[in-house]
Amino acid sequence: MVDVLVLLENEKLLHDFGLEKGAMYLIDNEMVERIVAETEPLEKHLATGGSVANTISGIARLGTESGFIGKIGNDEIGLFLKNDMNKNNIHVSLSTSNTRSGQCYVFVTPDGERTMCTYLGAAAEIGAQELHSKLFKGYDIFHVEGYLVQNYDLIKTAIELAKQENLLVSIDLASFNVVDTHLAFLKEIIPDKVDIVFANEKEAFSFTGKLPEEALHQISHHCKIAIVKVGEDGSFIKTDEQTLHISAKKAACVDTTGAGDLYAAGFLHGLAKCYSIDICGNIGSLVSGNVVEVIGAKMDNNRWKNIHSKILDFRF
Repeated sequence: MVDVLVLLENEKLLHDFGLEKGAMYLIDNEMVERIVAETEPLEKHLATGGSVANTISGIARLGTESGFIGKIGNDEIGLFLKNDMNKNNIHVSLSTSNTRSGQCYVFVTPDGERTMCTYLGAAAEIGAQELHSKLFKGYDIFHVEGYLVQNYDLIKTAIELAKQENLLVSIDLASFNVVDTHLAFLKEIIPDKVDIVFANEKEAFSFTGKLPEEALHQISHHCKIAIVKVGEDGSFIKTDEQTLHISAKKAACVDTTGAGDLYAAGFLHGLAKCYSIDICGNIGSLVSGNVVEVIGAKMDNNRWKNIHSKILDFRF
């Protein structure tokens, strides 16, 4: 996926399109054309995106070897994504399609909240039959995004292959309306197959019907590590041994795009390095707190350099 970030002066356009602020919608080609036409005069930023792609990019920038499995079109957007991942030393396994590459229109309101309209395009065409065990060899963790759960066979096959290679399986629930739509499937796969669950408070409520701390405990019954993110109030983490509250980094928020994705990047990087759970959470909070201070989910080299410097200050 490639993100097209559209900066809004107010919420009128959301109402015009019938969008609920903070939600994610799957759209068709006709809706893409309408959005292009009606946002033509607005300020936009182009960046490689997709929830897992953002997480994997963050992990790579933190210094952990990582790979990405996906599908792109034979077009400029697909080439843009591939080149960006190569530049960040990510091992890519990208099949191609004649369908145009996936793109996500991210509407950013003045409060920094983002509402997403996603055209999956070629990204939706990747099938279970394209996966094989070699793609998972040599890795420790397999991370998947909730946005893909509409393809049940793909998710089940990917998780099975990851488990055959003894990987931990991690899932980000992605969006409350995704959880609402696919709740039965998520409740089927998480208890048996998933080791790590990331959710924000809305997603946690959709999954459990409970407020953050109670939701955390309920989710933790089904996985090894449960994480519920609560914005400015930080995050809660529960394992079999401990329950932690991680404070949020104080930040001048301009755009929440990628905040959850980069939290996952920091946490999974720490886990891959065998850091303690509290340090994993603090790295997640640090990286997430930095990305909300920029437009989009990508940060410049100076900001990453500063993040690396602050990680060295943690007590290992």
